[in-house]
Amino acid sequence: MFDQNQLHQFQSLETPFYYYDLTLLRETLLACKQASSKYDFRVHYALKANFNQPILLAIKEAGFGADCVSGNEVKKVIELGFTPNKVVFAGVGKSDKEILDALDRNIFCFNVESLQELQVINELAQQQNKIAKIAIRINPNVDADTHKNITTGLDENKFGIHQWELDSCIRILSQSKNLNFIGIHFHIGSQIANLDVFKDLCVKINEIHQWFDQCGFQPTILNVGGGLGVDYDHPDQELIPDFETYFGIFNKNLNYKPGQEIHFELGRALVAQCGHLISRILYIKNGKKKNFMILDAGMTELIRPALYQAYHKIENISKPEASGTEIIKYDVVGPICESTDCFGQDRRLPKSDRGDLMAIRSAGAYGEVLASGYNLRDRVRAVYSSIM
Repeated sequence: MFDQNQLHQFQSLETPFYYYDLTLLRETLLACKQASSKYDFRVHYALKANFNQPILLAIKEAGFGADCVSGNEVKKVIELGFTPNKVVFAGVGKSDKEILDALDRNIFCFNVESLQELQVINELAQQQNKIAKIAIRINPNVDADTHKNITTGLDENKFGIHQWELDSCIRILSQSKNLNFIGIHFHIGSQIANLDVFKDLCVKINEIHQWFDQCGFQPTILNVGGGLGVDYDHPDQELIPDFETYFGIFNKNLNYKPGQEIHFELGRALVAQCGHLISRILYIKNGKKKNFMILDAGMTELIRPALYQAYHKIENISKPEASGTEIIKYDVVGPICESTDCFGQDRRLPKSDRGDLMAIRSAGAYGEVLASGYNLRDRVRAVYSSIM
């Protein structure tokens, strides 16, 4: 994965840091754009996955829109040059201040997640003498077949308007003069590897779409969310996700009409594989039951393994595996004063030494954005392939 020139450059840099391969990012964006353009599908990048500025600029240059879940995300993308008519504001808890600011910026659409939010946006838009475009996020009760902590489309999840609330939703829309209903929105979870799940989602969208039509509310936008997963186990075998199959499933199974736009909100699938957390071994601590590899990066730099037991491939890039290399099982841990500060248990790695460089792969999504200053740690910095 990393050549000798990169390794030499890494040796001179203070660790830990995030390394972003902007060439791979652009190749991934191009593959996504080519696959989605076949059907004139529209893609909004889910900013929550990674809001590193050079990454956002590459995404803007590729022509994608932005899916935001906070007022500051909306502000960030518009300041970077994303056009407001490609900016969508989602999120289950939008504050009045965030809504007012988004109205001022004339964003494309609010994805609304509760009946009360509908009423609040209508009132705030009325105060500003504006009409707010809205899409109704509906909880379809579809199992995403993923980790429980990143499932968002079941009845017990906090997200979206439930189907039994739709009659009330229609009534509020009928009475709200400052709302312009333009679409229905769905998002059932993240890191979905079983693509049949998206077929199930299409069935549910078709049912709900028909119901809205029968009520006299014809959506012009069908927003199917995102959730396409990546291969954390074998990243080099699939650096770029299978966008062709993914978009093809929706084209085949979604009942949409001429003139309707199909929108997607992809995050992880676009950025996960281009980012890696680079760290140095501080200490090797051998015991009777466990061998510990203690890195200078910890859960403050990458919290996914501690937060929901996420798997990342770990490589010793100072000592690539070769024939005859002694392999040892290590628990790869960080320096944070928490037992959960562990990147992986019993990982089979070449016999390693203090100072070796380690790469934690596929960390471009939900890595740097979730970094914290716990233990008064320095904020992790970023290095880029095209800037080195």
